[in-house]
Amino acid sequence: MRTTTVPNLGRDISLVGLGTWQLGGDWATVGDETAQQVLDAAADAGTRLFDTADVYGDGRSETAIGRFLAARDDRADFTVLTKMGRRADPHIPEAYTLDSFRRWTDRSRENLGVDTLDLVQLHCPPTPVYADARVYDDLRTLQQEGRIARWGVSVETVDEALTALEQPDLATIQIIVNIFRRKPLERVLPEARDKGVGVIARLPLASGLLSGKYDEHTTFAPEDHRTWNRDGKAMNIGETFSGIPFEVGVAAAREVAALTPEGWTTAQMALGWLAQEGVATMIPGASKPAQARSNAAAADFPELSDATMAALADIYDRYCREHVHHVF
Repeated sequence: MRTTTVPNLGRDISLVGLGTWQLGGDWATVGDETAQQVLDAAADAGTRLFDTADVYGDGRSETAIGRFLAARDDRADFTVLTKMGRRADPHIPEAYTLDSFRRWTDRSRENLGVDTLDLVQLHCPPTPVYADARVYDDLRTLQQEGRIARWGVSVETVDEALTALEQPDLATIQIIVNIFRRKPLERVLPEARDKGVGVIARLPLASGLLSGKYDEHTTFAPEDHRTWNRDGKAMNIGETFSGIPFEVGVAAAREVAALTPEGWTTAQMALGWLAQEGVATMIPGASKPAQARSNAAAADFPELSDATMAALADIYDRYCREHVHHVF
């Protein structure tokens, strides 16, 4: 697996990681043994980075990773990123306090079976949190106390990312970037690279749209966010299909699929497109071992031609730009 170096994180990480929201059961039912098989398959394929959060299955995803790590002799080779903040109820800026941070990180440490978290990220907090100096001081306190090694942010918008980038010791920014969400390429990636901050591309497959396997008649399980959050009433609409209306995304994905080189899947091409300067890692999800292996193989995807890159940009302009560029 190709690796990238993130100066502010202080370690090399695999170019393709594994997102584990689905292992918490929030996409579909993934049994405990299947979760272990997915993690094993990803690791065997060279993946050395897992991204999770304390709210994924109310800790079930973290616990699955903790079980995986406990069975490995090479556990030190893996980087685990978790997130905190979405447990706040109500989810307001005032809930982001040092006491809350200690509770949340202590729970994650227990779930993962570690003394120190490799990286904790603010989990898409209310926008004012990104500009609150006290919040970052509290994160630094967690470092001094040994609860966390590094800290980063997960954001919904480019503006939130740029605000966080004002912090000199920010390690990572997790942001939605994919063929259907290109705005971060303009400012976030270049500025993050210049400051030694790793960009973690989340939703790299736009909730599966960029697999090229969906059509207008595709349905999802009732517990799947692709069923209950299409209108954005439960959480930010960008979290589902990257904010693209499903029918629009299906039509755009058909054109993306037509550009896929022989011998590769459309999902692998979408991940290969992300292997560009400024992206430290990408975190596609997988609910089956075969998916984890296929995603990891995308690290070896060949460089796309200028003509294909231009065609993908045109697809974005025709289908996606009006829905996301001015919003996120």
